[in-house]
Amino acid sequence: MNRILSLCAVLLLMASPVLSQTDSLGTIVDEVIWVVGDEAILKSDVEALRIQGQQEGMHWHGDPDCAIPEQIAVQKLYLNQAIIDSVEVTESEISQGVEQYIENMVSVIGSREKLEEYQKKSISQIRADLRESYRERQMVQGMQQKLVKDITVTPAEVRRYFKDLPLDSVPFVPTEVEVQIITQQPRIEQEEINRVKEELRDYTDRINKGESSFQTLARLYSEDPGTARRGGELDYTGRGTLDPAFANVAFGLTDPKRVSKIVESEFGFHIIQLIDKRGDKIKVRHILRKPVVSDEAVQKSMARLDSIRTDILDDKFPFEAGASIISDHKDTRNNNGLMFNATPDGLRTSRFKLAELPPEVARAVDGLQVGEISKPFQMMNERGKTVCAIVKLKSRTEGHKATITEDFQVMKNVVLEKMRNKTLHDWLVKRIKSTYVRINDRYRDCQFEYEGWVR
Repeated sequence: MNRILSLCAVLLLMASPVLSQTDSLGTIVDEVIWVVGDEAILKSDVEALRIQGQQEGMHWHGDPDCAIPEQIAVQKLYLNQAIIDSVEVTESEISQGVEQYIENMVSVIGSREKLEEYQKKSISQIRADLRESYRERQMVQGMQQKLVKDITVTPAEVRRYFKDLPLDSVPFVPTEVEVQIITQQPRIEQEEINRVKEELRDYTDRINKGESSFQTLARLYSEDPGTARRGGELDYTGRGTLDPAFANVAFGLTDPKRVSKIVESEFGFHIIQLIDKRGDKIKVRHILRKPVVSDEAVQKSMARLDSIRTDILDDKFPFEAGASIISDHKDTRNNNGLMFNATPDGLRTSRFKLAELPPEVARAVDGLQVGEISKPFQMMNERGKTVCAIVKLKSRTEGHKATITEDFQVMKNVVLEKMRNKTLHDWLVKRIKSTYVRINDRYRDCQFEYEGWVR
């Protein structure tokens, strides 16, 4: 967490090598070890990041005793510039990021109770503590992206970079595959849909009678893991980011005391309660319930896919026709079933590393030869619903050293990354030189990644 010093505190630091905090017995419990601009880095900051690094498996550049305070100082330089340049992070991004981080920690530790015991805090306290640090982390990333957004690389620069590069320095491209898919979503019996709707009606009745609050019922029963522990709350959200059916009902709400009618979306069935409206965004809470697919329905879908697979193998129709006409997979139906992979830089490609595929698809594809079709299997789709599927391995490119002719984009990304890193390095060195820096004498012999800290 940032600790912005007052002008008096900065002047005091300039006159004294160390500013210490003491307990009632006069023992030093914390101390300022660096000052960067008008911000202090405390010994406790370094220890906290050291512990976090151990938990998350971080690797430091050089001696951790030197690298950790330097890393904190670097983040403060980026953050200060992000504030000057008005780099913004939305509350929705913060909430989603914090929840994802907590979920990751829970999966590592084993349960929410164990996480609370380990941190000696409640989940709500952990969430509150994480919000500001996550905001700052995202602002730093936004500032870095702004600094490098205009950097481009020409084909000539790529060829020149790799022309004399030793073979052992050429990047290795892991095995990549192209996969086509046909899915069938098992039919949910009307009796199961009626059961879910009756549950939601019961929740609405309990809320209206004052027997329970919407938030309590959401925490207990909602099947949306991202919002249930927040009492079903969705932060301010625009219409375009919501399921259309959900958005139509949510944006039609006007009374925060009323509960919406039951609405069906691609994720299941919901009831919704308005919290606030702000311009073209809305803040609501909801309870999601998902009908359970019966084993019998799953087996029927698996049997149908097995029959479809047999017809394709008997040349009654090609896989591509089945994907276009029979498949429930809306994202691939118009592209002959070909799956697409969203890359970190926002591009779409049909190539996947096996680790980038849904686990069930990766297992099905792993043993196939090019052109072969898997047996039917069961999986969860991106909306959390049970589906059955068959896949065809369209192509496989075995792992290999990158070549200009076959892997230009991979090699271009290597050069682009190096140019971005150099730009960020040069920017930091320039900022360090123009920023007031004072460090404790015990750090003066450190081998830092960036020059200019010691003066």
